[in-house]
Amino acid sequence: MTRARGAEPLVAAIALLTAAAVALPVIAIVILALQPVADLWPHLVAYVLPQAIVDTALLLAGVGVITLLLGAGTAWLISLHDFPGRAMLVWLMPLPLAIPTYIAAYVYADLFEPLGLAHRALTSWLSPTEAMAALPRLRSLPGAVFVFGIVLYPYVYLSARAMFQLQSAEFTEAAKTLGANLWDRLWRISLPMARPALAVGLALVSLETLNDIGASEYLGVRTLTLSIFTTWLNRGSLAGAAQLSCLLLVIAAGLIAIERYGRRNAITEFSAESPRLMPRTTFHGLKGWAATAACLVPVLLGFLVPLLFLTRQSLQRGLFAHFDNALWHNTLHSVTFAVLATLIALGLGFATTLAVRWRPTPLTSFASHVAQTGYALPGLVLALGLLTPVLAFDNALNAVAGGLGAPLPGLVVMGSGAALVIAYVIRFLAIPTGFIRAGFERIPRDYDDSARAAGASQMTSMRRIYLPLLRPALLGAVIVVFVDCLKELPATLLLRPLNVETLATSIYQHASRGSFEDGALAALLIVAVSIGPVIWLTRFSDMPQGPA
Repeated sequence: MTRARGAEPLVAAIALLTAAAVALPVIAIVILALQPVADLWPHLVAYVLPQAIVDTALLLAGVGVITLLLGAGTAWLISLHDFPGRAMLVWLMPLPLAIPTYIAAYVYADLFEPLGLAHRALTSWLSPTEAMAALPRLRSLPGAVFVFGIVLYPYVYLSARAMFQLQSAEFTEAAKTLGANLWDRLWRISLPMARPALAVGLALVSLETLNDIGASEYLGVRTLTLSIFTTWLNRGSLAGAAQLSCLLLVIAAGLIAIERYGRRNAITEFSAESPRLMPRTTFHGLKGWAATAACLVPVLLGFLVPLLFLTRQSLQRGLFAHFDNALWHNTLHSVTFAVLATLIALGLGFATTLAVRWRPTPLTSFASHVAQTGYALPGLVLALGLLTPVLAFDNALNAVAGGLGAPLPGLVVMGSGAALVIAYVIRFLAIPTGFIRAGFERIPRDYDDSARAAGASQMTSMRRIYLPLLRPALLGAVIVVFVDCLKELPATLLLRPLNVETLATSIYQHASRGSFEDGALAALLIVAVSIGPVIWLTRFSDMPQGPA
């Protein structure tokens, strides 16, 4: 039977246009970077770049080590062992993902500053000077490493846990037979087999670290991303910021290359002869409680402390009882931008994946890969790359209107918030594309053949087969993209319309004025909205293990 091709050209065209839209900001940045900047680079080379490169490298390295230790260590404990409180910790471990890095930075800096809660508590036993000397300095590079590490470790935890749970019992049993103890099995079996997952998790952590502006600026760490921000806004050099952005893109590309190198020659965990999963080992007594503490401390530091601090500040300041009307508007702006971006990203991700499913040509496959690279673009770089083409479109629209004698529409894309929605879509398009692609991999192609044999069109197959079976993947993509849009700060800060604030930017403005506590309720709203999706992601994470 001849295959109906009515919808194939349409989804293929959407896939190609989507890939072009994702590539456009990078092309714009490269073109902008080619403009000469006479007096800027001597200043950057002498005073900015050395510290920015060193701070960025040290921050990435430190955060990588912390998240690897916390994420891989706790994933190994929870996946392969039983101990007191494990069932509860399965749900608690990923919750720091609900805390944006900039909120965690504001909370911990406030806690450990002079006259902060920790300082006031210590003055009960020590003098104010001694209390200050005893407290850690959060506004420093080590402080930033700590803050980033405790909220970003779930990226490594979730990816490593998925791999640890799938390890076959055959390997461990063979190691036990050869006399390997617990630590030998961890270093020689579990961690090497989890290498691909660890590489993915560390790459995500590094990209999130590069994307940050709020936390690093507040904690006094002069990263390369922050240098781009100050070069653009404080020195007014768009071309100089673009040139620095090219350097940041090279670093991001290097991180992606390292991640792919780390996943090379991935080991298959299942054995065809013995597909039994690794049974969990029970820890008793002191060892069991030590495992509980090792898993509970990251949750306390990364989630419960910020949550309790925000709740306490909101209650103390009467933010619940006297709900600011401006917060209603900020919430409405945040939700509106996030909903629009989520729906568009979902549609484009579905069309891009469907194009590969229906017509798996090198062109559609290449378009699908390009469409997923937006997540590697830091929000600041993305905003910078979108600025020139968006303003060019607005200017062209005004020129056409003026030529026709019509009223000038003004900044249609920039002024309406459409530019911000576009930035959200490009940055987070990889999420629905990945979810939907994983969902399609679970739909046998025999279903497509059966539908064609029954005379069903492609649209009928999509409505009656694909969409019902893809519902969990679509729902997962929706909630993850929606929450990521709410939390995104750099792109929102630079592309939002004038006199429009979102929850994220209002928190940033409060922190910039030294009154972060006044934005505690806005921060609490972001955290509250994020908790549900994080829990949803871990619903099915605890797989049954083999018999002990």
